[in-house]
Amino acid sequence: MQNSNFQILIAEDQVEILNFLKQGLQEEDYQVIVAKDGEEALKIALNNNVDLVLLDWMMPKLKGIEVCKKLRAEHFKPPIIFLTAKDTIEDTIDGLKSGANDYVKKPFNFDELLARIETHLRIFHNIDDILEIGHIKMNDSKHQVFSNGEEVNLTEKEYNFLKYLLQNKGKVCERHDILEHVWDINFDYDSSVLDVFMNAIRKKLNLNKNELIKTVRGVGFIADEI
Repeated sequence: MQNSNFQILIAEDQVEILNFLKQGLQEEDYQVIVAKDGEEALKIALNNNVDLVLLDWMMPKLKGIEVCKKLRAEHFKPPIIFLTAKDTIEDTIDGLKSGANDYVKKPFNFDELLARIETHLRIFHNIDDILEIGHIKMNDSKHQVFSNGEEVNLTEKEYNFLKYLLQNKGKVCERHDILEHVWDINFDYDSSVLDVFMNAIRKKLNLNKNELIKTVRGVGFIADEI
C-alpha cells in the first residue's frame, strides 16, 4: 500500500497536537490537509478527495460529533476516527452512533494510531495485503511467500526482512533502518547479520545476487525490478 496515494484530513484545534500529527503522517508519506475548527473540517471533507478523517471531539464552531453526523448525512463514506479525551463508555457509544469508525483516546500512541489508520484505509479501499516484485509474491494477510508460484518457507526474521524491503520497493533501505524496523535494534550493532539473512532469502527464492533484491555496498539493500 503506497501511503502517498492517500490524503488524510486532520481536524484538531490544539496546535501542538495538530502539528505533531501532521509531521508524523507526512513522514509516513501520507498527504495531509488540516482544519482548526468544525466548520472548516466539514467544508474541507465535502470538497476534497479525503480518504480518512482524524476528528477531534471538542472543536470551535462545530463539535466533532456534529461534524461526523453532518458528513454521514451527506453520504460521506471514508473512515472517520475520533481523537478525544472523553473516556466513558457512553461517549464511545455516542461517537460510534454518530457514524465514526473508530475512537482513539488522548493521549494516544502514535504507532497505534498509524496501525488503525492503515487498517481502516485497507478496509475502505478493499486493499489485499499483496506485495510483489518480479516472480516474488507475498500475501501478508496469509503470511505466505511465493517464488514462481511455488510457496517458500521463510523464518520469521527472513519474512519480516523481505516484507520491509518490498514495502519500500524502489527505495534504498539502509542497514540501520532495517535493524531498527525488523530486529528492533536502535543502537550500534554488527550489521553483517543482514548479509547472512539476505543470502538465506536469496537461496530460498532462487535469486541471483543482484536479481530483484540488490545489495548497495556500504549502505543497505533495495528491492527493485530495474
